Amino acid sequence: MKSAVINKPIEILLVEDNPGDVELTTLAFEESQLQVHLNVVEDGVAALEFLHQQSAYAKSPYPDMVLLDLNLPKKSGHEVLAEIKADENFRRIPVVILTTSLAEEDVLRAYNHYANCYLKKPVGFSQFIEVIKSIEDFWFKIVRLPSS
Repeated sequence: MKSAVINKPIEILLVEDNPGDVELTTLAFEESQLQVHLNVVEDGVAALEFLHQQSAYAKSPYPDMVLLDLNLPKKSGHEVLAEIKADENFRRIPVVILTTSLAEEDVLRAYNHYANCYLKKPVGFSQFIEVIKSIEDFWFKIVRLPSS
């Protein structure tokens, strides 16, 4: 299968409060064959400020994807997801839930708020890299996304 040509860095917003998971994600994207610019915020309020280009995020880029943890301070990932998908300016951004929870209630709630997919965070580094590579391959090589 021929991969899509991407002429600009892929802007990914990572919403994650665990420094270890931020580091794993950063390292996994460094292994990427794609040019990825990872923007990191640590809580749900900051995620929405980033998207709305408010406060410290006045010059933030429009993300091509959001990687969203559910267990966040200030505003939960479920609340952030619901707000993203309710806003016509952001609802087309793919939101990938990347969390430790496999609770059926969390899975259902995420899809009820129109998450694009739900993934459990892998424990080991090599598995984490595999998951990130799968995300990249699917969302940026196979899928046709609308222009931002």
